[in-house]
Amino acid sequence: MVCDFFYPNIGGVENHIFQLSQCLIERGHKVVVVTHSYGNRTGIRHMTNFLKVYYLPMKVFWLQSTMPTIFTTLPILRCIFIREQITLVHGHGTCSALCNDAILHANTLGIKTVFTEHSLFGFANLGAIVTNKFLEFTLTNINHIICVSHTSRENTVLRAKIRPEMVSVIPNAVDASSFKPDPSKKQKDKITIIVMSRLVYRKGIDLLAKILIKICRQYSDIYFIIGGDGPKKVLLEEICEAYKLYDQVRLLGPVNHEDVRDVLIQGDIFLNTSLTEAFCIAIIEAASCGLQIVSTNVGGLPEVLPDDMIYLAEPRVESLVNMIGKAIDDKNNGITLSPHECHDRVKNMYNWRNIAKRTERVYKLAFDMPHSDIYQRMERYLARGPVAGLIFCYVALINCLILALIEWIRPKEVKSHLFLLLACYSKITLTCF
Repeated sequence: MVCDFFYPNIGGVENHIFQLSQCLIERGHKVVVVTHSYGNRTGIRHMTNFLKVYYLPMKVFWLQSTMPTIFTTLPILRCIFIREQITLVHGHGTCSALCNDAILHANTLGIKTVFTEHSLFGFANLGAIVTNKFLEFTLTNINHIICVSHTSRENTVLRAKIRPEMVSVIPNAVDASSFKPDPSKKQKDKITIIVMSRLVYRKGIDLLAKILIKICRQYSDIYFIIGGDGPKKVLLEEICEAYKLYDQVRLLGPVNHEDVRDVLIQGDIFLNTSLTEAFCIAIIEAASCGLQIVSTNVGGLPEVLPDDMIYLAEPRVESLVNMIGKAIDDKNNGITLSPHECHDRVKNMYNWRNIAKRTERVYKLAFDMPHSDIYQRMERYLARGPVAGLIFCYVALINCLILALIEWIRPKEVKSHLFLLLACYSKITLTCF
């Protein structure tokens, strides 16, 4: 498993990689996670069930993602692949530069590759165009692709210009045993609305700020608990200060994943204001704890829960406020599902062991594909266009030349101190970036 996003960072991708790895280990596979260092957490660490994690000495470039250096990661990733006898590389997330690098190097080394897309991206702005072109390069020689929703599948097929039959849909899941409801923890005289999210623009925090003003003015018995951190936290603090909302709004800051359930069980309603979302794992965690779900109707969110378990609204302040009001009225009138019924339904719908079995089938599909030699890989790159295709070919060829140099300096079967020098040089280069 290769991704820039992993524990101790908090998020859906991080949880997905950890839970899937645990279930694959349970099924008899050897799993190794490769990510970048987080503060003092660098080197090799072992987690539950001896899950081995490599925290590479790489500097963060943007939003916990490393700089796409491409070639400088080859020596250290090759060393890991050989040492751990890796037979398949599973990358996660378009925005993870380390994931893109690892898939390229795995293709060069003849290792099978699988990619999971967890997000949705646009097509019009400059950032999306560049990101989509990087993804197109990464997925040109991929063996199989997983998307977490059908909406994400359609989005990825269009962005990367790949055949739809190359993509399987496997959703996220939840460890329902860790998210059991406890009605005794709720406040009897108030209706509590929970928000657990990264406080960034795409999560709709600007909408949330306006919703806080309207809902707190309209309902005196409403109490918001907001967990999460990010650049938009300042906006929420300013709104609470300007409109004197601290009696009805509590900002928790970052919350460890093991503490999320303790926050959720205090609530009656879970609010999600995302502007774009392929699959929101926070929604099913909240539903497993028995909360009513109010969410924006964007991306793959309509696929997550049945209609009787979620209130969907347009990503506008008025629409979300109306849906929150409807959820409050339904709760007061007693026409909502009981917390334990919600928990049981989520437990049956989303199970990590089932997800691991389905992922295992994808791995088998990847292994059934014939090995591609350098000429076949170059043909696929050239088919991407007269300009982009040539650039892709040059990058892949340079990667092959660097690999040949490394193989000459340090063959797989020969121990050489020169390779240690090369690895040190790679570490110094990555640290500088």
